[in-house]
Amino acid sequence: MLFARTFTAAAALAAVLLPAAAHAAPAHVPHRDPGQSITLPVREALTQILVAGEDRTGYERSAFKHWVDADRDGCSTRAEVLKAEAVISPEQGPRCALTGGRWYSPYDDRYIQGPTGLDIDHLVPLAEAWDSGASRWSAAEREAYANDLGDDRALIAVSAASNRSKADQDPTTWMPPAEGYRCQYATDWIADKLRWRLSADEAEAAALTDILSRCSNVPVTVTLAR
Repeated sequence: MLFARTFTAAAALAAVLLPAAAHAAPAHVPHRDPGQSITLPVREALTQILVAGEDRTGYERSAFKHWVDADRDGCSTRAEVLKAEAVISPEQGPRCALTGGRWYSPYDDRYIQGPTGLDIDHLVPLAEAWDSGASRWSAAEREAYANDLGDDRALIAVSAASNRSKADQDPTTWMPPAEGYRCQYATDWIADKLRWRLSADEAEAAALTDILSRCSNVPVTVTLAR
């Protein structure tokens, strides 16, 4: 499910990405600058992701500052995602407190009443991003990743139970319980890794290849964030 994000939030996050060109980019996409877009069939997109070992040395969740209010409208990234993805819009009170509303959690194919039963999932978890290249990023780049409103696939409102079941696992060991969503999940995972030039380890790449063998080879458009 794709939802429009506010332009101002995306623009605010883009501002911290401008220095990113100075950092090494691990993925294979050649001669592309942040902000440029590429469109590839998803199986070909997967081949553009560097296959490399992962290393969690030094990881701390606090290395990725979130949830921020990038556009200073009083609503954090979490609230922005909740408002954007609501099936029935919540009521917004002082300090962007949200009440009521209804959401669809595609991971487990269920509807959630009210925001308290929801988590905002980083599709590619923060720890996985660290393992796959973010350990070499600046603090500003990690903050931008953790609050990425520039691509609707990056952050997703899902049931707290499904998100906590996933934790920091990659597709090698976890896929959404809702089998009908798995092709979309794998496609979005690849798009998110390509957007941020993150690598994949051998087992992860093999798992994604296996999943895609049962999926349509749909085109994927990615706007590079770094």
